[in-house]
Amino acid sequence: MKIFTKILSVVTLLGAILILSQGCKDPMQTDQIDDQFDRSEMLTDWADKIIIPSYTDYVQSLELLVEANTIFSTTKNSSTLSTLREYYLNAYKAWQVVSMFEIGKAEEVQIRNFTNIYPTDVDAILENISSEEVNLELPSNYDTQGFPAIDYLLFGLSSDDVDLMTQLDGEAGAYLTVLVDRLYTLSQVVLSDWNDGYRETFIDNDGSSATASVDKVVNDYLFYYEKFLRASKIGLPAGVFTGSELPRLVEAPYSRIYSKELLMHGFQASRDFFNGTASHGQSDAVSLSHYLDYIFESNAMPNVSSSIHTQWDVIETAISLLQDDLYSQVEEDNSVMLAAYDELQKNVIALKVDMMQALNIQVDYVDADGD
Repeated sequence: MKIFTKILSVVTLLGAILILSQGCKDPMQTDQIDDQFDRSEMLTDWADKIIIPSYTDYVQSLELLVEANTIFSTTKNSSTLSTLREYYLNAYKAWQVVSMFEIGKAEEVQIRNFTNIYPTDVDAILENISSEEVNLELPSNYDTQGFPAIDYLLFGLSSDDVDLMTQLDGEAGAYLTVLVDRLYTLSQVVLSDWNDGYRETFIDNDGSSATASVDKVVNDYLFYYEKFLRASKIGLPAGVFTGSELPRLVEAPYSRIYSKELLMHGFQASRDFFNGTASHGQSDAVSLSHYLDYIFESNAMPNVSSSIHTQWDVIETAISLLQDDLYSQVEEDNSVMLAAYDELQKNVIALKVDMMQALNIQVDYVDADGD
C-alpha cells in the first residue's frame, strides 16, 4: 500500500507539471467549478422528507414486531407465528431504507453492526441461549443478534413449525424477545436524537469539508451502496471476490424466499435517495440528482446524473430476473447473480468517481474488496 501511494503521488505530480507546462487546466478540476448550490436546503429536505420519516416508519414497524412477539410468546399457534413472521419481514424491509444513514447517533451506537451483520453465527447463538448472562453490547456478538439472528430463530430452528414453536417455548423464545426488544430500543435512541436536536445540528453543518453533513452523508450512502448492497447482498454469495459460490452468505438464508425482496428494497432506497423521493406523499426532496444537474448546467459540462438515472433502470431489470430465493439462484444459475452484480458495479463507478469529483467530495473509506 505504501509503494502504491508513492507511485500514485509521482503520477499525480507529473500530471500537474504537464498541465502547467501546457498553460491550461483540466476542465474537470474542482477548483474551477462554480458551486453556489444551497446545501442547507438539501440537508433540510434530507432530514425532514427522507431520514426522519424513514426512521419513524422503522420504529413503528418494530413496535408492531414487539407486539406480535408478545402475543406469540403467550399464545403459540400457526396464526400467531405467521403474524410474527410477517412483522419480522416488514421491519426488515423498513431497515433497508435507513441502513445507509449511518450518521449522528446511528454511527455512535453502531446501529448497523447490531442490526444486520450476516451470516449470523448459529453456534454462538445457541451458546448465548444456554448462557445465564449475555452481553450483546460486545463486538463479538454482532453476528448473534439483529434481523439475521431472528431469521434463524423464526425459520432455522426447525423445518417443522410445530417443533419450532416448541423450541421457542423455552430459552430460545426468551432470547428472541431480547433480540426484538433490543432492535426497538436502538431504533428509538436514533430517532429520538434526530427529534431532540440533532436535526438542527445536521442542517447547520452545511459546509463543504470532510466533516460537513453533506460530505458525510454522501460517503455513508456510497459506502452502503458499494459494500452492503452490491457486495454483501450479491457479490459475496455469488463468489465475485473468492471465485467460489457461497449461497449461505445471502441475506435471510433461513427464510430464503425473502432475500430478493430485501435486495430490491435496499436498491430502491438507494435510487430514491439519489432522486430525492420523499416519504408519505411529500413533495420530492432536493437531492444529489438536483445537485449534479446544477453543477453541470452551471459549468457547461455533460450531466453525470443522466447516465446514473439510466443505469438505475438497467439494474432494476437485472434484479427482476433473479429468483425470490437468492440461495437457490446461486446454486442453480449463478450467472444471473453475476450479471446483476455487474450492473450494480457500473453505478459504483459513476457514483464514486464522476459524482464525487463533480461535487468535490473526497471518499473517506478504504476499498479493500479487491474489485
